[in-house]
Amino acid sequence: MKKVQLSIYLDPDTFKTLDAFAKRRAQPKSLVAEAAIASFLSPDDSDRREAAIAKRLDRIARVLERLERNDTVTLETVALFIRFWLTSTPALPEHSTPAARAKGAGRYDRFVEALGRRLSSGSTVLDEVSTDLQASGTSE
Repeated sequence: MKKVQLSIYLDPDTFKTLDAFAKRRAQPKSLVAEAAIASFLSPDDSDRREAAIAKRLDRIARVLERLERNDTVTLETVALFIRFWLTSTPALPEHSTPAARAKGAGRYDRFVEALGRRLSSGSTVLDEVSTDLQASGTSE
């Protein structure tokens, strides 16, 4: 198919950019201009890009919804445990309070250390439970 000639006027800066690009690619300026015009006029590329972005955004939205659900479950679990613990643990006699506080402070320090080790190792209680369930042959 024979090509049709087109005369156009370009801004000097645009022409310099076109010329430099064509020289770097060792291609004629007319071929670079033709490819640029074809790309500009083709909606397919922008539609594909938009569809890919929409797909990624949908995936991100689903991940965020799952994180929000997991966060809600975690907070509800902790709140329920605290309520259960507070309602089922009897008050200490007045004379044992200082010893109990000291023991509680020591336990808390060990808890924070264990939490730090677990967070730095990347292992979780849920992973352990899942492994235990798989080993016993039950499913989640």
